[in-house]
Amino acid sequence: MTTTIAGTTIADLAFRAAEAYGDRTAARYQTAPGEWSELSYADLADAATEIGLGLIDLGLDPGDRVAVLGSTRPLWSMAHLGIVATGAVHVSVYPTNAPEECAWVVGNSESRGIVCEDAAQVAKIQQVRDQLPALEWIVVLDGEADGAIPLAEVRRRGSEREPSELRERAAAVTADDPYVFMYTSGTTGPPKGCVLSHGNYRWIMGASDELAGMEDDGVLYLFLPLAHAFALLFQLLCFDHGGVIAYWGGDPTKIVPELMTVKPTHLPSVPRIFEKIYTLAVGSKPAEEQAQIIAAAQLGVRVRDLQQRGEPVPAELQAKFDEADAALFQNVRALFGGQLSRAITGAAPIAKEILEFFYGCGVPVMEGYGMTETSTGATINTPEHHRFGTVGRPLPGLEARIAEDGELLLKGGNIFQGYYKMEDASFGAITDGWLHTGDLGAIDEDGYVSIVGRKKDIIITAGGKNLTPANLENDLKTSPWISQAVMHGDRRPYPVVLITLDPETILPWAEQQGLPTTIAELAKHPRVHALIQEAVDHANAKLARVEQVKKFVIPDRDLSQETGELTPTLKVKRNVVNDHFAADFDALYAAD
Repeated sequence: MTTTIAGTTIADLAFRAAEAYGDRTAARYQTAPGEWSELSYADLADAATEIGLGLIDLGLDPGDRVAVLGSTRPLWSMAHLGIVATGAVHVSVYPTNAPEECAWVVGNSESRGIVCEDAAQVAKIQQVRDQLPALEWIVVLDGEADGAIPLAEVRRRGSEREPSELRERAAAVTADDPYVFMYTSGTTGPPKGCVLSHGNYRWIMGASDELAGMEDDGVLYLFLPLAHAFALLFQLLCFDHGGVIAYWGGDPTKIVPELMTVKPTHLPSVPRIFEKIYTLAVGSKPAEEQAQIIAAAQLGVRVRDLQQRGEPVPAELQAKFDEADAALFQNVRALFGGQLSRAITGAAPIAKEILEFFYGCGVPVMEGYGMTETSTGATINTPEHHRFGTVGRPLPGLEARIAEDGELLLKGGNIFQGYYKMEDASFGAITDGWLHTGDLGAIDEDGYVSIVGRKKDIIITAGGKNLTPANLENDLKTSPWISQAVMHGDRRPYPVVLITLDPETILPWAEQQGLPTTIAELAKHPRVHALIQEAVDHANAKLARVEQVKKFVIPDRDLSQETGELTPTLKVKRNVVNDHFAADFDALYAAD
């Protein structure tokens, strides 16, 4: 059974949830490693009310912008709900952003205030404070920091004002008012501030509601940055339905153990997490054993598709399925806690083989597609209606078509209001209500959308051949030894690829083999090159000869956010990789 407390804006969400769900648990979070505490919907609304009123006491007016710089945790949610209840606009800043990146977002949005998670985040803002003439105050959520107002002081000030004042502010907000400025993570150029209205998010919540499968007793495990549209939508859906958000503890290496502890029903994630768990499940097993595992998963796909269509499963097939379930499927489900009914993957492409593997094992990982400019979502696969290798069908009420040049165009109530103080002719333009996504796509006879690649990512070789890197890159990343793969070859005679090693798998293997145990040494080792060559040969076999990569290079480190090559949602910034590793690419061609 599902219920919803949907209003016309997000401004009164905290109040509506408290009235509907009261003492029901809204959040679970760790106060220390392995020690979980709970927060009720009433507690959440009380905190949001005091924060909102405290910000009003600081002089916050409707329409003002307030930036939030913090990680995914209940304090972020409290601050967010308090800010939007005042009629102000929330401005998301990624916690991993460097000081100069923070300065761009806070400055471009003309934020009057910023809410920082802790003293370390406050220090970033203090470094660039002279670049932020509109910034009047800083609030710190955890502890104290020089030049910042502690959250406790904000809540104290808020507690001395009438709660009705905030209710009136929230009631005055309309669907057309800006709700959040969300800055694109910028695979090219500086981030652009997408202006998303309350109506945009209420539309996408309604369109996603049934497809996301949120239920009243659902448990959502949330580790994605709430500064990203993907995580924000699922938080709102969960609160709308009275579900529980289990916030991660902040350590990426603990995600699987935490999944096994909290036993979520829902998991929104980027592909990298599913790729890691796929490696954990299939691992570096011998080729024969891997083939058996994949064959068993394919059997699972056949049976589950029959069950989904309501068709009988032949007895012999059911017996083999039951055997595979006992030997493999239940162990894979256990990695996710054993209760997962829906996982959604988005933000970047994922290999079809990985989706089929998990679905066959009883973990429905459903791929969707969207952009910040579409208030998160546009298309989605569901367990009932899926076609692996596509990103699903458009959300109800959303129109999709392909332009003459192959670009995917979208129209619906989730399309953003434009970029704040910035235009970009390359993509994000809206013509006659149609959003130009910048992605090349196709739509089949049943309405399933496939993404071929980014218009800007198309590689045109010196011979004039147009190549889309995504398929080869995704195939390579199914190898347990590979972390990232980036094709290169624009205006070059043929394509090559940069491949980084996955330390979580390659280092234990190297130790077992008596090889060096640093990435820098392994990147040069002949045995490692032989492993990677096998993966390259396997991926090349699926491509026409002219599309195959001829050479590869293994750098002495992985790509990272810190070095600027990955966005906060782990998408590759292709132009940055091309720049940082220009000498490596040049060397591959110089060897001819």
